[in-house]
Amino acid sequence: MDVSPITVPRVEAPQRLTLPFEPLPQFRRNTLEESPARADNRGKRIGIFIVAYNALTTLSKVLKRITPDVWQNVEQVVVFDDASDDATYELAVGIQAMTNVPKLRVLKHAKNLGYGGNQKAGYRYFIEQGFDVVVLLHGDGQYAPELLSHMYAPLVRGEADAVFGSRMMKDFGGPLKGGMPLYKYVGNRVLTAFENRALGLHLSEFHSGYRAYNVHALAQIKLDKLTDDFHFDTEIIIKLHHQNFRIVEVPIPTFYGDEICRVNGPKYAKAIVRAVYRYAKTSRAVRSYPEYAEYFVPYAVKRSLYSLHYYASRLVGTNQRVLDSGSKDGAFGGELARAGNSVTSLDCEPGTPTRNRLEAGFGWLMNRSVEPFDRILLLDVLEHLSDPSRILQDSRRLLAQRGKLIVSVPNAVNLTVRLMVLFGRFQYSDRGILDWSHVRFFTRRTVRSLLEQYGWRITGCHFTIIPVERVIPIRPNNPLLRLTNHLLRLITAVAPGLFAYEIVLVAER
Repeated sequence: MDVSPITVPRVEAPQRLTLPFEPLPQFRRNTLEESPARADNRGKRIGIFIVAYNALTTLSKVLKRITPDVWQNVEQVVVFDDASDDATYELAVGIQAMTNVPKLRVLKHAKNLGYGGNQKAGYRYFIEQGFDVVVLLHGDGQYAPELLSHMYAPLVRGEADAVFGSRMMKDFGGPLKGGMPLYKYVGNRVLTAFENRALGLHLSEFHSGYRAYNVHALAQIKLDKLTDDFHFDTEIIIKLHHQNFRIVEVPIPTFYGDEICRVNGPKYAKAIVRAVYRYAKTSRAVRSYPEYAEYFVPYAVKRSLYSLHYYASRLVGTNQRVLDSGSKDGAFGGELARAGNSVTSLDCEPGTPTRNRLEAGFGWLMNRSVEPFDRILLLDVLEHLSDPSRILQDSRRLLAQRGKLIVSVPNAVNLTVRLMVLFGRFQYSDRGILDWSHVRFFTRRTVRSLLEQYGWRITGCHFTIIPVERVIPIRPNNPLLRLTNHLLRLITAVAPGLFAYEIVLVAER
């Protein structure tokens, strides 16, 4: 039986194509286009972080607009698909499979993390991978991939810790020429002015999503509690500024095409104001919010008029040998040292009972031949001690003949406490007159009696005012606050037992 031969067609492996470079027309002739010198990584590990959500029609164009010089100098270009509803992920995987670009990586979140959540995941990736620089690029094409080296060059040269692309600079004609709607331009300018004034910055734009970071700086910023929403970009600026990282702006063009805007303008503006307000309250020790909790200092230096540290700094003076007892974080002692004083601070590990750590500190000094101190500070200390006898006796031995002991205690009969008791409440809190760690409560008469009992002669008495800035997040030099403090001082002078917040006594041996 004859059998006809069967021809089996030859199947060849798919050809891997090099991703072509297809810049926008203006970048083919623009004098600010990429250059090999600018794109040089100088030995730094650079990653491009592309955030993508429903970017099916734009992602491939974005990848093709990355210049060959940048592809050569970066280590990875990573697309983080935020659980897109369309085939963005499949497209990215297809590009990765069909092109000869091994530096391209594609990752997809199992569920949508939000704009801020996607960034947090990406930054963790580059931190864990040990990169030096990461550039945030949007997959919708709103920001120019042709200028990637402009974004990372200042970081590679060590000139900045963060680089922000600004559409408000005029190098590319400005935002309106690039098609930014007028209402967005006005909103951007108003919010930026508000943020600059509130934070003491001078940025031309807060709301550009084209950014580059020193990864080692990002590793020092707590990102987990920041928002997953669009105002993540503002919260991270706040943290960079608070931690004194260097921010540089570079000009970028404005692009507005057919991409879908997913930002609700009024909601976004409200979130920006809320983010700045919550930071102000946290950083000025009014109230701690979780996204900025590491900046909250329960016993921050009080800088306003007629506060405890206002009086204490004047009573200490300059060129004195000072013993700062119970100094907590040492911030006030540092200010006294900068004023020309020689400061010794006593404190111990957090969580150690105040009496134990102070007695240990005084005992350490008593066992050494130390020169007597001109000033000994017991600020907000005695209310924490069930038995202050040893501290007061050791202070007498450590004080110079003409030295002064400066003591402060909360006024237990302040108006706020009286009103609380009047309405049937006596509630402890994390700080203030009814701080949960207070074991003794004083009035002007009882604290004077205590000092006299242990051989001290009272030579001065001052009363601090109710700290308004601990209720309202307002700067100490604000004119309205200064006027309020002057009025409170007059009221406190008339009825100190009722209005004094703390009692400050000066005593001699």
